[in-house]
Amino acid sequence: MLVIHNISLPAGKFGTGCIEQLFTNCLPPDAHSSFGEISKLRVSSHLLIDRAGAVTQFVPFTMQAWHAGRSRFRGRERCNEFSIGIEVEGTDFEPFTDAQYETLAQVTRALFRAYPGLNVDRIAGHSDISPGRKTDPGPCFDWERYQSGLPEPAETEP
Repeated sequence: MLVIHNISLPAGKFGTGCIEQLFTNCLPPDAHSSFGEISKLRVSSHLLIDRAGAVTQFVPFTMQAWHAGRSRFRGRERCNEFSIGIEVEGTDFEPFTDAQYETLAQVTRALFRAYPGLNVDRIAGHSDISPGRKTDPGPCFDWERYQSGLPEPAETEP
């Protein structure tokens, strides 16, 4: 499955380099008042798509990343064990950029080709797999826009 997230560090700030520091376990706890606790977390994502649409890969797709936490998809627990996590730089409260939607669709189509079992029915938001605990990618994420650039499930299955 594919899990879509949003992230900004500090909250609501873009292009700070702090996301990269978090995902490489070198976020300075004293760099911002909100970093004290999160700097101790050992979290990761497979990809980050920044506001300009640039992609940074932190974890190979063949390895487990720590992006989903307590989660469930179609009755199966621990989504980290069977998912690819993509962080889109943003918040629950601001629109995402055209470049981000274009890149996300391109990456998703490439993943569909690489993993034939992956299709639009196996894409979820973090909020979908961790309801009540997570809200991302949030109400400003345009699922229809994103999915309009993807093939239908029948077009991706062997």
